[in-house]
This record gives sequence, structure tokens and C-alpha cells, in this order.
Amino acid sequence: MSFLDRISECPAPDLSACRSFKVDGLDLGWVKADFAQSLGEFTDVFRVTDGSVELAEGLKGFDSRTGAIDGALRVLAGRGVIKDWRDEFFPVGESFAEPALFNMDRSAVPLFGVWAYGVHVNGYIEDGDGLKMWIGRRSLDKPTAPGKLDQIVAGGQPAGISLKENLIKECQEEASIPSDVVNRAVPVGGISYATERPEGLRRDVLFNYDLELPSDFQPVNTDGEIAEFYLWPIERVMEVVRDTDEFKFNCAMVVIDFLIRRGYIEPDHPQYVELLSGLHR
Repeated sequence: MSFLDRISECPAPDLSACRSFKVDGLDLGWVKADFAQSLGEFTDVFRVTDGSVELAEGLKGFDSRTGAIDGALRVLAGRGVIKDWRDEFFPVGESFAEPALFNMDRSAVPLFGVWAYGVHVNGYIEDGDGLKMWIGRRSLDKPTAPGKLDQIVAGGQPAGISLKENLIKECQEEASIPSDVVNRAVPVGGISYATERPEGLRRDVLFNYDLELPSDFQPVNTDGEIAEFYLWPIERVMEVVRDTDEFKFNCAMVVIDFLIRRGYIEPDHPQYVELLSGLHR
């Protein structure tokens, strides 16, 4: 097995059987045929054709779109068509830089194949024994990747708050990291991908942060999303990412990005170029 195997677990999706999702003529995502058929019932919200799913012509403006879409999706969630309803809005737009055209419950985002965003934190310490990284194990009742390994902190980017506000919130909820420590987090870029997962089409941009933590820090989870934490030497982290699929697929990619930036995977590694390109799709 190899680091590249982790990238290969995130293959590009086959969109040939999908319909484009359009709003005001903008291509925002992709919808599978069976879900498009479910949306077609709501003729006052969606216009479904053989090639596309569009919002009804009368839906203009952020609030109008958000309310109409949310109403239809709640009906589908009640029928079990949409699983694991979150009651958490994600913004939907053409790009991160553009204003959101509407908000949508997080559970439906991969069903529409629209862009989603998140923050991931590489929490580590450096002492006389070298660099060690804090790793979290996801709770068994998580709707996605239960029991898989994760960063010390990671979370989706909800509507209505900034990346920095979300970073502070997630750090406090997932690991009880005080805000004065969180303020030391260094933004170090990100990764992006589009791939098919059990929950649907994931098109994500993850904003990554490195955070050196005090050597005596002990993370404590408060939101029930992490079952336990481990402080591992970076060599063990490398081995687990390279040789197993224990990490959640995108969390493994965040670790690989860290290993490249910190020089643990060097340019003469035989897969170096493929790893770089695989982290930014």
C-alpha cells in the first residue's frame, strides 16, 4: 500500500448519468436521476428535464429560494429520501468568493453535488522526542465514516459565520481548545476534490490549519462527535495513513498535505507529483 492509495480512494465521479443543477443559468452541481425524479414532484420549486434540474422561474432572491427549497427537502427527509437531516444550513453558490444564492440543509448538499467547505486542524506538539500529532477517532454514531480516524478538529462550514468563527467554534466543541490557543492556528492552504461517496457527490474545499499545542494539553470532546483522542509520533501517523484505510478518506488527504509541507514526504518520493496533483482537483 502507499500514500497514493489514499488519493485513489477519492476518484473523480462519473457524471454521465447525472443532470446539471442550475440556478439563474449558473451550473452549481449535479443530480442523479432517481433524486431528480423525487424533486420533480415539487413543480413550484424545481423544473426537471431530461438534462437538468432548475429552480422554478418564479423563485428569485435568497430568502425566497431558501424557504422554498427547504420546504421541499423537509418533505423528502420525512419520507426517508434524504437521510440524516442535520438542521444545519450550508451556503450554496457558484464559488466560495461569491455570495450564496440560497442556503440548504447539510444533509442534502451531496445529493445536489454542490460545493461545500470545511475547516481541518492539524494539532501537534514538538518536544525532545520529535513531532507528535493529535488524532481523533470518530464516534460510532456519526452519520459519515463512523469509527474512522480524523484530525483533532474538523468540521463543515455552515452558513452565517466566518471561517475564523467556525474554527474557534469547532475547536471548542470537538477538543476544548481555548480561543487564545486557537488564535495561534496558522492557515496553510487547503485541498479540494470531487468524488462519489455513499452520501452522494462530494465536491469539497477543505481549509487547513496547523496548530502547535502546549505539550501538556489534553483534548476533551464536548459535542459527542469524537470517541477518543490519541497522541501519536508522526512516524506512526505516516504508517497508518500509508498502510491502512483507518483514516476517513479526506482526513488522510489532509495528513498527506501536512507531511508534504513539513518535508516528511520529500520531492524525490516516487509519487510526489501525483500526490500534489491529487490533493487539488
